[in-house]
Amino acid sequence: MTLIAILLGTVAAGVGSVWLAAFLSFAMLARYTQHMLSLAAGALMSTAFMHLLPEAFESEAGAHELFALLLAGLVFFFLLDKAELWHHGHEHHHGGGHGHDHAHHHAHAHAPRSGGWAVLAGDSVHAFGDGILIASAFMADMRLGAVAALAVLAHEVPHHMGDLVVLRQTSGTQRTALVKVSLAGTVTALGGLVGYFLLSQLDDLLPYFLVAASSSFVYVALADLIPQLQKRLSLGQTVAQVGWLLAGIAMVVLVSSLAHHH
Repeated sequence: MTLIAILLGTVAAGVGSVWLAAFLSFAMLARYTQHMLSLAAGALMSTAFMHLLPEAFESEAGAHELFALLLAGLVFFFLLDKAELWHHGHEHHHGGGHGHDHAHHHAHAHAPRSGGWAVLAGDSVHAFGDGILIASAFMADMRLGAVAALAVLAHEVPHHMGDLVVLRQTSGTQRTALVKVSLAGTVTALGGLVGYFLLSQLDDLLPYFLVAASSSFVYVALADLIPQLQKRLSLGQTVAQVGWLLAGIAMVVLVSSLAHHH
């Protein structure tokens, strides 16, 4: 049952986020991107602080070890971002690209002149990691798995919108771009399978996987998404932004409670 749930969750997160991103990108609804960033930030922080971390700290693992891993994870993702910025600076400083438009904790190339294969390779690696994280959450608790899958889906949508823009330029058609990114998204299920069999053998490592997932979610929310929201806005726009952030938190809490009751 757990394996089926992992497969359903990883496919929904990996491929569902691509199709939702395609709808928003190709249906000319890109004006909602800022709202989706707010929603994703709220969902990620809520997942990390209200679900993944409490679950990890309820285990027999030492608090000092878990906090040290959380700190190490944040520093690790910071260094990955630095490496990506450095890479873009050297590769695109003559090309007029925007460099680090929507950097993530895995290496993604989003500059307008980036090659399509670089984007697909980055997506595949990222999707595999997401699959392992979702599997670890499902194996800790079914509701945690549902929440983690939902959080991954939410934060991947704005990310895939950038991927689709790049691939549409390199592939020439919307359909080809959608197929390529969707195939990369299916790697999430492969990561889920590997995570399931790995963690079945190494159950004691589960709290550490949960903390690693938390450090990823917290870093993306605070270092990547929220800085994009920190701009001067009208009162109405600010209220909407905060509202979508709170909606992301509420969405995670609601899904968690529903999954728990079932």
